[in-house]
Amino acid sequence: MKAWTFDELYGRDGQFLDGLDERGEAFVGEVPPNFHVWLSRPVVQQSPPKKPRKTGRRAKYPRLVRRQAPPCEVQNLARHSPGFYEQQAQKYRIKDTCHGPEVWEIKWHTAWRKTHREGQLVSRQGTLLVARNVLTGETKYFFSNRVPGRDGWTLRDLLRVAFGRWQVEACFREVKEELGWDHFECRGWRCIHRHLYVTILSALFCARVREALSASNLVTSGELLTLEQVRRAAEVFLDTLDLPPQQRQQRYTAELNRQTYYQRRNAAASTSHRTTRLQRLRKLGIDPDQIKSVSPKHPPR
Repeated sequence: MKAWTFDELYGRDGQFLDGLDERGEAFVGEVPPNFHVWLSRPVVQQSPPKKPRKTGRRAKYPRLVRRQAPPCEVQNLARHSPGFYEQQAQKYRIKDTCHGPEVWEIKWHTAWRKTHREGQLVSRQGTLLVARNVLTGETKYFFSNRVPGRDGWTLRDLLRVAFGRWQVEACFREVKEELGWDHFECRGWRCIHRHLYVTILSALFCARVREALSASNLVTSGELLTLEQVRRAAEVFLDTLDLPPQQRQQRYTAELNRQTYYQRRNAAASTSHRTTRLQRLRKLGIDPDQIKSVSPKHPPR
């Protein structure tokens, strides 16, 4: 794994980020809009001056030098900092879904965050990413402890990690909806773990079946099998084990006709969604095939 990624719930936890830094782990995590960073490294005073103050409470060192700008919220930096609003946004083809390609405008700047580690007030140099969806206007903020152009990292690598979480989230959503991952009513850890194990094994079985049959299904219907289709087929097979052969074949035929019908509908809907999204992008003067891409399926232009 090249780097860790996480949502803004973990991104707002400074101690969690400090722990990753201490272990030398690379990360590209989403942070909330009120996450505070500096765009220029603040000055840290490591020791007291030769002539300390004679009055007042004794100051602790190291400490940030006074009369310098405090850290600012990333949402304000993206709007008002010259490092961002004077920067020309780069358009990237982030991912391809059943609705078509998603294109985001990307701006980035080196940044530093405040740490909670003893004796260290400022983190190592990192990267603040600001991403805006060109169609919906949705804005996301990411912070990484790696910098493009250093240690073999590129901006494309950071974006691939930052937006790679959607595949995991889609998997969780499918397993909850189709395999009942969130349908447990038990009171002990052992029961909860047993339910999770069974659900995970069911998901692995469905994934293997999809992988084995998707190639042939692409030829016949033009669409990949869905988890719901694999689950229904498995249920029909198990429900008809004790039926006579004729009734079993009737159930098989009925389910096959049903799945063929919905595959045609899904293929038509997917084609319509892709066409609509491509038309919207072209109205904005964006050709997804001619811009930079994060996905390895689409080589960079």
